[in-house]
Amino acid sequence: MSGFIKQSIGIDCSKDSFHATICSLTISQEVSFTSVHRYANNQTGFNQLLKWMKNNHQKGVPICFHMEATGVYYEHLANYLHKNKQPVVVILPNKVKHYIKSLNVKTKNDFVDARAIAQIGAERRFELWEPASPIFHELRQLTRLHEQLQCQKVSLKNMLHSKEFSHGASHFVLKTNKQVITSIEKQIGKVEKEIQNLISKHEWLEKKMGKIQTIKGIGAMSAAVIVAETRGFTQIKNRKQLVSYVGYDVVERQSGTSVSGKTRISKKGNRHIRRALHFPALAASRYDEHHKQVYTRINQRNNHQTKMVGAVALQRRLLLLVYAIWKSEEVYDPNYQKKVAPEQIEDYTR
Repeated sequence: MSGFIKQSIGIDCSKDSFHATICSLTISQEVSFTSVHRYANNQTGFNQLLKWMKNNHQKGVPICFHMEATGVYYEHLANYLHKNKQPVVVILPNKVKHYIKSLNVKTKNDFVDARAIAQIGAERRFELWEPASPIFHELRQLTRLHEQLQCQKVSLKNMLHSKEFSHGASHFVLKTNKQVITSIEKQIGKVEKEIQNLISKHEWLEKKMGKIQTIKGIGAMSAAVIVAETRGFTQIKNRKQLVSYVGYDVVERQSGTSVSGKTRISKKGNRHIRRALHFPALAASRYDEHHKQVYTRINQRNNHQTKMVGAVALQRRLLLLVYAIWKSEEVYDPNYQKKVAPEQIEDYTR
């Protein structure tokens, strides 16, 4: 057999344990696997994994740990391996799912998933994973808590509305519902204050956030969500990658004359950012003259079938504007395109 050129450790994580196996790739593109081992998802299991890897690793052959982003169960192991200077790759679940389908594997269990993750890691090249900096990690937790509380508030208000107009509504039930809503509103205020305090502790971040908010429609919370979910754009290399990460990339479904589906956005991306940009886009379509013209033109081209097409287009534009201002550290200028040469516009948003 030809010599090994690459080794990949595939890890399938769950709450209490994880399964791991090593896939070795040869020069002739043949793959071989070790047996699948099960370890506890804790410090003891992490130490056992590293010991097992060192005993089974072919010296001189590059090796990397690959795991699937299953909720939050992979995070402790990924951070542990990164601290121990081990290369780590975190793969999106949909990529693993489609890869398993391409292998024509019909069985679904932890052993099969670990082997598939190891094999895709050996056959393909991925960007190495890096943990978020503490400030962005904390900011993301706070913004997601804010979003959860807002959703609960809206849900309870809808329930209260239906109860108020129902026959024979109980006074106690209505009073309790209102008290719960008031309590949630107080918690929302505390979270917003905590987010502001966190940002104000870092002068460089507060300065950047202030410039982002010069964009009409982008408020403090919208800016905080975008920055937190992208980790300050640390792993974003270009506009195309950013659009794909958020799920604003365009998907076509067309083949010959028999298949002609509607063009739409993929929505296979960060839903928190898309949610945060919904109302800013609507505000920009009203109060920013340039965005208002874009919004109107897109809806006219769409024959006014739905205004959501124009709104989504503005969401994408606002996202790219935030990215451009974060990178350039300039304030928003609605007349920027009129002041520079066309070839310089791309540089501004790169």
